[in-house]
Amino acid sequence: MSKIVTIKDKQFKPYISQQQISDAVKNIANTINVELEKDLPLFLVVLNGSFMFAADLLKEVSIPCEISFIKVASYHGTTSSGTVTELIGLTEDITGRTVVIVEDIVDTGITLEKLITVLNRKNVKQIKVATVLLKPESYNKEFTIDYFGMKIPNDFVVGYGLDYDGQGRNLKEIYVLA
Repeated sequence: MSKIVTIKDKQFKPYISQQQISDAVKNIANTINVELEKDLPLFLVVLNGSFMFAADLLKEVSIPCEISFIKVASYHGTTSSGTVTELIGLTEDITGRTVVIVEDIVDTGITLEKLITVLNRKNVKQIKVATVLLKPESYNKEFTIDYFGMKIPNDFVVGYGLDYDGQGRNLKEIYVLA
């Protein structure tokens, strides 16, 4: 893994290697391939953070599926703002469909709550949630996180799509605030 990186005014140290991320993504895809093989799931990717995870995940998903993107915002700097603003909406008809929400990280669950509320109004068959990282200490909602790569403490992380004020998404590994 790389050494300490500086993003804006903060330093981050290596936390999760590219290989650990790859293994986690493959495990998630293998589970999805088995559990949803009789469905035609729509993977709903939450931008911007989930773009790397979505690309890697969909390369490993071997069942027929579709993909779409939605953009929401709930972060400012290193803390969640507590509110979610939907910026780009869903255009597909998802009535009766299995929808897999693809998230980079689940911490408070505010974004998920908003998305699940919107999706449930569209009469979906079922909603599944896939995320690379889960912060159980922060997560305080009752929705099931169906597929997750790994649980982490309530630390601020960047890399592999995760950012600090828009920067650091391009890092191959995941780093934690030093």
